[in-house]
Amino acid sequence: MEKNQNPWTVPIAVDEIPEAGLHIEIDASEATRAELAALAGLRELAGLSAAFDLARRGSGVRVTGRVRARVGQTCVVTLEPVQSDLEELVDLVFAPQLAESLPAKAEAAERRASDEDPPEPLVGGKLDLGVIATEFLVLGIDPYPRKADAEFTQICEDDGNARPFAALEALKKRLGGS
Repeated sequence: MEKNQNPWTVPIAVDEIPEAGLHIEIDASEATRAELAALAGLRELAGLSAAFDLARRGSGVRVTGRVRARVGQTCVVTLEPVQSDLEELVDLVFAPQLAESLPAKAEAAERRASDEDPPEPLVGGKLDLGVIATEFLVLGIDPYPRKADAEFTQICEDDGNARPFAALEALKKRLGGS
């Protein structure tokens, strides 16, 4: 996400991460949560926090942790407010972007052949924990929230005699057609 699209930024320089690793806990402010709720199309975002463990991997970083949120949405069946708790696990690897030389292309092809996902790009020697938390929040939101007891019921019963072109047939008769 671009910086102006994400109101929650917590940049960390790779050089600031000790060799022993770093544990960071972040909480979004009320104003940031309001902006993120609007960005994600939520009714409200009552709480948003994340806890990350950062470990150096050569010139890259492995980020593990959790994103937790209290999400307010609208039930798709009853249109009533629905609250849900969200918890997403994070496990990402970041590495500096390499120039696409022949050995780098061969390494990328080998990585694609394995089961391991390629690393995320590390731009300018920094990663943004706020952006990571926001992305996992958005990915974890239920696109069709519904209350636990909400049940969809059909409004009109099918009587078996309904014909799809009955209205057209009646119009044709009225206009004098045969």
